[in-house]
Amino acid sequence: MEVAKYSRGQGADLKALRDKKLKGQLSVKEKLYGQSAKAAAKAEKWLMPNDGVLGPYNIGYTSNGRYMLVGGQKGHLAMMDMLHMDLMKEFEVRETVRDVTFLHNEQFYAVAQKKYPYIYNRHGTEIHCLKEHGKALKLQFLSKQFLLASINSFGQLHYQDVSTGEMVANYRTGLGRTDVMRANPYNAVIGLGHAGGKVTMWKPTSVKPLVTMLCHHGPVTAVAFDRGGNLMATAGVDRKIKIWDLRKYEVVHSYPARAQSLDFSQKGLLACSNGSQVEIYKDFGGHDYKLYMKHKIMKGYQVGKVLFRPYEDILGIVHSMGFSSILVPGSGEPNFDTFVDNPMETTKQKREKEVHALLDKLPPETIMLNPNMIATVRAPKKKEKKTKEIEEEMEDAIEAAKNIERKKKTKGRSKPSKRAKKKEEDVFKAKRPFLEQSDKIDGRPDKKQRIGEEVELPKALQRFAKKPQS
Repeated sequence: MEVAKYSRGQGADLKALRDKKLKGQLSVKEKLYGQSAKAAAKAEKWLMPNDGVLGPYNIGYTSNGRYMLVGGQKGHLAMMDMLHMDLMKEFEVRETVRDVTFLHNEQFYAVAQKKYPYIYNRHGTEIHCLKEHGKALKLQFLSKQFLLASINSFGQLHYQDVSTGEMVANYRTGLGRTDVMRANPYNAVIGLGHAGGKVTMWKPTSVKPLVTMLCHHGPVTAVAFDRGGNLMATAGVDRKIKIWDLRKYEVVHSYPARAQSLDFSQKGLLACSNGSQVEIYKDFGGHDYKLYMKHKIMKGYQVGKVLFRPYEDILGIVHSMGFSSILVPGSGEPNFDTFVDNPMETTKQKREKEVHALLDKLPPETIMLNPNMIATVRAPKKKEKKTKEIEEEMEDAIEAAKNIERKKKTKGRSKPSKRAKKKEEDVFKAKRPFLEQSDKIDGRPDKKQRIGEEVELPKALQRFAKKPQS
């Protein structure tokens, strides 16, 4: 900061003064002059930068692709209507901005600032300060569950329900600081890329990650998920871009290239940025991605993030000087369902959609790797069938043992007590084979194992073993 530019020149020489009262008054004034000069220099830093640079920027689109939000690292926020190309709101927060994301629609959006994430409305009014999240580095919004997920500088993953304000989950990843975070659009699982080359997948109801994959031999720089949820793209410092099949957790293809940002389009195109260059890859069959387009930003501006605009053949690029966009034929979905996303929706349709989204809100327990398991009946286990059959056969054998008729013997050998004792022995003999069979199915070994037959003792202990009776 250039404080000298706003100072009042050289201050008074207080040491030469003998009057204590005058010396105190001048010292207070000099202190105020210094504070005002620092405040003016700070305002120049945030509001009137000399070099005209407010970036690097971050970008976010609404689910229907109509509205765009950009946030500069030096505190510049702007929201645009991309259908009519109108600037809706632009203001300065006078703080560092690390990430931006829309909530369920364009009425509210979250901004990860210097200390905490904040929620603003479309007019730029601050609505909430989310102090529980701490110093958030990345934000993701799960629209079906109305959950705002963030990862902070201490490696803590937070989930907060924005419809009720309740903090759903707070977990420590245990893998250190990371600023690589992406939500899988298919199953709402959060993917995190870590400095050790690992990618972990999380859901709000699990303390430990669902999946931990070693993807690179160095820090992970970017992660992206396909719309169908079967493909994942990762990039690392080891100069490799890998395409993963999440059904088998195997590498489909690996390319020698660097990428600071990755994004899949609705039609499966993959965009990656490296320095001032943007490359787009296309699947030519069998997950064989080859170079489709290449674009270089003018004057060597460094690209911060690339993001495809939904339902349009447009790729949004944010760099150190602002925002750019290029046409990518075949990247967007041409046929949209108005009940899901409508880029031309009216005010009435927006209100109805918001009410329906709140009524159809899914609980956090529905987030899982395979969402097709929801509303299905678990198949009975094979062990349960076997145990039931064994129990039925055992009951029949016990009934048969009880119904055995014995001859009456003389000389006191047919007393009621002896006859009852013999009947108990017959029942136990009938039950014994079935009990042993059920123990084998359950995996419980026989406690009384005969030494010498099933267990081989060391030579030093064999002389203490009981010899089998011949």
